[in-house]
Amino acid sequence: MTAPRIDTETLRRLPKAVLHDHLDGGLRPATVIELAAEVGHTLPTTDPDELAAWYVEAANSGDLVRYIATFEHTLAVMQHREGLLRVAEEYVLDLAADGVVYAEVRYAPELNTQGGLTLHEVVETVQEGLAAGMAKAAAAGTPVRVGTLLCGMRMFDRVAEAADAAVAYRDAGVVGFDIAGAEDGFPPADHLAAFEHLRRESVPFTIHAGEAHGLPSIHQALQVCGAQRIGHGVRLTEDIVDGKLGRLAAWVRDRRIALEMCPTSNLQTGCADSIAEHPITALKDLGFRVTLNTDNRLVSGTTMTREMALLVEEAGWTLDDLRTVTVNAVKSAFIPFDERKALIDDVILPGYAAAL
Repeated sequence: MTAPRIDTETLRRLPKAVLHDHLDGGLRPATVIELAAEVGHTLPTTDPDELAAWYVEAANSGDLVRYIATFEHTLAVMQHREGLLRVAEEYVLDLAADGVVYAEVRYAPELNTQGGLTLHEVVETVQEGLAAGMAKAAAAGTPVRVGTLLCGMRMFDRVAEAADAAVAYRDAGVVGFDIAGAEDGFPPADHLAAFEHLRRESVPFTIHAGEAHGLPSIHQALQVCGAQRIGHGVRLTEDIVDGKLGRLAAWVRDRRIALEMCPTSNLQTGCADSIAEHPITALKDLGFRVTLNTDNRLVSGTTMTREMALLVEEAGWTLDDLRTVTVNAVKSAFIPFDERKALIDDVILPGYAAAL
């Protein structure tokens, strides 16, 4: 029998958790336009709908390099305190409106220092904006807990500095670390010293791997660098033949290493052919700890509700499946166990029980 279709409003109300979402990829189009006018930055268009469409068209090119290049315009309006405060606050409010109850937002503070802010001033400003957003969301009756992942850009030379900042601000809202940027040609082991420093300081980290580069990228992220989660990990399926897991895939599944999967984004960068055939479904069915994520909401023209709807409509997902990946995400969040357990027991499970 075919499961009954889940309507969009039900999906929007479901409690959600997102682990892989970039701050500079999730701005409101109108905010980009207003801030660009203030700083004198020229955009492809000053119409909000047209700008949103421009981002999605560029992202749909199937070219990861072009996908990343779209960030030129969002970063241009995130170089000063006022812009960072607004973007961070709106980020939280937009997630709350989408039913998100837990999120980890990631960004590379080194990319926000062109207007004179120091890297540490960037971190403090973003945290201030996130805190304002969380306070407003809670007052509106839609509380959301947001932790920060600081990123180092793998193709540049400030990864160690970003890792130091993650250590410095781990008691001020920063919950972990990541490296981002062009994956192919910039292996994670190039920054091994930074990851060793994070491990010594007990700061958890995830690594973008298995997206533009294959199994060696995932292997190195886990077995050389010691990542606790994998960003994307789409190409892990290359180590699975006819349902039989290779050693790397078995390691990932057996140790419950979370895969931060982003279906729409993966289609746009050519890592998957369709939502129906995206590896997230096969990996879920094989018992991997898959999580569902947006990656870049503006660039991909998406939300968590939309990602869920696509999987329901095109891959046959049920409410049970959505609950599983939501619980998976909270289980693998970089916050203390008691906070994770409370989110699952007091928010996630009751929210899904009410929808079933």
